[in-house]
Amino acid sequence: MNIKDAMSCFTTGVTVVTAHTQGQDCGMTCNSFNTVSLDPAMVLWSVRKSSLSHEAFVKAGGYMVNVLGAQQKDLALKFAQGTQKERFADQSVVRGIHQHPRLDDVIAWFDCRIAQVVSAGDHDILIGEVLDFGVQAGHGLAYAQRSFGVLTALDE
Repeated sequence: MNIKDAMSCFTTGVTVVTAHTQGQDCGMTCNSFNTVSLDPAMVLWSVRKSSLSHEAFVKAGGYMVNVLGAQQKDLALKFAQGTQKERFADQSVVRGIHQHPRLDDVIAWFDCRIAQVVSAGDHDILIGEVLDFGVQAGHGLAYAQRSFGVLTALDE
């Protein structure tokens, strides 16, 4: 057993964070997304410093958080591996305020400007001010103990 085994017991939602910088799109599956503040609206996520995408995300000045719906497991897997070109292949996107890609059919999205980058161990925490957002009906994709699922309400 290791620390990742213990951390995997915490159920999270699944997102794909995207950015557009120097004429290129980058994106990665992320379950470290969280809210920070309502006024002003701020969110955060963390990226491993050794990630091939780290520099692109930090230098992009902002990012788009795409909250995946229950039927988007394949999209989560697609953005978890391969080259950036492979991740965006055949992927329709809508451009946000600063050209960051919003993926089709996500249940919520947050278009953010980086407000602060905080170094924390082997990751950087990217705190973003929400400039625009959207939501549509649907259940979110969940992840726990290295498996995807959907949360259901408990009987009251």
